[in-house]
Amino acid sequence: MLTPWGEIAVADAHVHFFSHRFLGLLCAQRGQSAEDAARFLEWEPPPQDPRELALRWARELDEHGLARAALIASAPGDEASVAAAVAACPGRFHGYFMFNPLEENPAERARAAFESGLRVVCLFPAMHRYAIWDDRVRPVLEESARVPGRAVFVHCGVLSVGLRKRLGLPSLFDMRYSNPIDLHGVALRYPGLPFIVPHFGAGYLREALMLAELCPNVYLDTSSSNRWMRYQGLDLKTVFERALEAAGAERLLFGTDSSFFPRGWNAEVFEAQERALEDLGIGTRDAHAIFGGNLDRLLGSAAPQAR
Repeated sequence: MLTPWGEIAVADAHVHFFSHRFLGLLCAQRGQSAEDAARFLEWEPPPQDPRELALRWARELDEHGLARAALIASAPGDEASVAAAVAACPGRFHGYFMFNPLEENPAERARAAFESGLRVVCLFPAMHRYAIWDDRVRPVLEESARVPGRAVFVHCGVLSVGLRKRLGLPSLFDMRYSNPIDLHGVALRYPGLPFIVPHFGAGYLREALMLAELCPNVYLDTSSSNRWMRYQGLDLKTVFERALEAAGAERLLFGTDSSFFPRGWNAEVFEAQERALEDLGIGTRDAHAIFGGNLDRLLGSAAPQAR
């Protein structure tokens, strides 16, 4: 992709893969089919075969000039959809999966997901109501740390799922489990395991920066519109400036939080981040790192992981 710093192989570190199974799992709570929900939401109905949705995303990346994207299975139990997408388009996608460690046999389930070709386990402590340092999470962390090229994504801060609101589904989340500081001791315990905190900590910027400064294995994902900034009177340029000071360009991962069609890839988020970083005067090397190099370095090739 052509940027103010020249051609960059841009890789989006945060794209939700809203598969047919994902929408079906979500809408079963209100007795709807995935197709009915898509019509209600005015979305393109996701194809039943996740490989078709993967090809749709691959075409979307091509249209915008992106090299790769990380696809997130956005409900526990939808790992197979993203695994199929990764396998369908070698080299285009990294596979992430949402995971609830409180369900039975967490280590075995996490191992199966990793062995299917996925790379990053996504933990949402506020959503599933547990502390990241809870002993019940440890089997998932141990499995994640067992093989290089894996990482753990931990959602912190404000958690508001617009899709659930639109569908009238309750969101019984608990922000007591949202502070990035909770991750400090965990990250120190697994120094070789990368941890990714999305949305700059989603309202806990100060705490996320403290965590990143103390733990060199913590990365910050820049995704979403970052509406949490209104709580602190910040603008995106200032957020990036502080993140660069605390974590350095080598631990920032560009992302958009894109999710559904027909909207597709959210170019406006990219453009806003591009402007903020250009205004800060970052160099070409740092731009290449933030907009794709760091993700590729973290996870290696986007090809399926060796078992």
